[in-house]
Amino acid sequence: MAAQRRATKNSSIRLGLFSRSFLLLAALMLVSLGAWLQVFFSMEEGPRAAQMAQRVASIVSITRSALVYAPPAVRPALLLDLATKESLRVQPRENTDELEPLPRSNYWQHVSTEVRGALGSQTLIMWSVNSVPGIWVSFDINDDQYWLVFDREQLSLTAGVEWLGWGATALLLALIGAAVSVRFVNRPLAQLAKVAQQLARGETPSTLPEKGPVEIRDMNIAFNRMARDIRQTEADREIMLAGISHDLRTPLARMRLEIELSQVSDETRAAIDEDLAQIDHSIGQLMEYARPAAAVPEHGIDVSAVLNDVYERERTHTESLGGILTASVEPNLYARISAHDLKRIVSNLIENARRYGRSPEDDRARIELSAHQHGNILIIAVKDQGAGIAKSDIQRLLRPFSRGVSARTGVSGAGLGLAIVERLLGQVGGHFELVSAPSEGLTARIQLPRIRASRNAPGTQADKDSKTS
Repeated sequence: MAAQRRATKNSSIRLGLFSRSFLLLAALMLVSLGAWLQVFFSMEEGPRAAQMAQRVASIVSITRSALVYAPPAVRPALLLDLATKESLRVQPRENTDELEPLPRSNYWQHVSTEVRGALGSQTLIMWSVNSVPGIWVSFDINDDQYWLVFDREQLSLTAGVEWLGWGATALLLALIGAAVSVRFVNRPLAQLAKVAQQLARGETPSTLPEKGPVEIRDMNIAFNRMARDIRQTEADREIMLAGISHDLRTPLARMRLEIELSQVSDETRAAIDEDLAQIDHSIGQLMEYARPAAAVPEHGIDVSAVLNDVYERERTHTESLGGILTASVEPNLYARISAHDLKRIVSNLIENARRYGRSPEDDRARIELSAHQHGNILIIAVKDQGAGIAKSDIQRLLRPFSRGVSARTGVSGAGLGLAIVERLLGQVGGHFELVSAPSEGLTARIQLPRIRASRNAPGTQADKDSKTS
């Protein structure tokens, strides 16, 4: 049960080829963009730091010279003009100032080193003074000490928000291009997968376009040719088996008539008639195995109603042969499978249990048909009370023309019943398994994906009302 939940969870997050290719390209682009930005910032940092340091040194030197040579009466107007037009403030430096050093980053350490190299090692460069933010650079005028305050935005690297905007724009354009490119590459593969699924379900696949790149064109031409050959082979096989069936059953009918008119004992007549019935049954199985599966209905079917119909038909036949067939079918079970194919599957399993699953005590077939819902899965089981089979024989019995040992069967057959079941279920996403332990009977279990009942689905009450109206 836990394994089934894990399988359901894994199937819900399964990604297609387009999603995987797109996510891979997106991840590569993100890594490439991050590496490119890192390299760009590293290359920009040194020249930018030298440029900012030269600017700071020039402004400090010019401001100092302007203050030194300006008359005392003009200095207040000069300081006001610097603050309003150049965003430069000159403030006296005190020994009691609370200083905050520059951040420990390569850029600011590089700026600090370049400024000290230009203005002198005694120059102080601070991040804030007395909790006032800015870039504070010290200088002297005679015996007086001053601060020249720059706005941080003037000396910082390019703002991160601006780079984030440019990076996001570049990444968005790259992802759009990747999506278009991946879709262009994956579209032929998606078309191929679609027609391959149609071919696997036994439907006539759509013709792939024989154009485009050389590799895609050659692949589509080869697939179209293969699909035509398969359809022709299936048509030839059906014609051949129909002819064989007709050519064999006609002499069988004559043999039955001649035996009825012959002067043989009743025991001999019964034995010959049983052999002829076995031959006719084998021919029927061969025809059933060769018959293609029906188309999958768009809205699914009422599985409960179909199983009840099969039960009513098979119960009478089972009782006429001395057996017992019981059923326990939950109502309102729906799945996407042809009603005809479901009847073929369940009838084959019941026939298999009726022929090969007789109880060793009284040689009677006791068969149980059940159907119930388990999560998103419909489980249909046909159980007998026969001798069972060994676990090592289960996989072998699912292959065409494989039969059980005489200890279980006691009869012969074509060995196609279980192969027919597995083939029909495989075309609708179903699963088939045999569960057995020696002397405990055999359970044939079918699993089908469950769907919700549609108002327009055949067999629902809405469908019946619409037909009535």
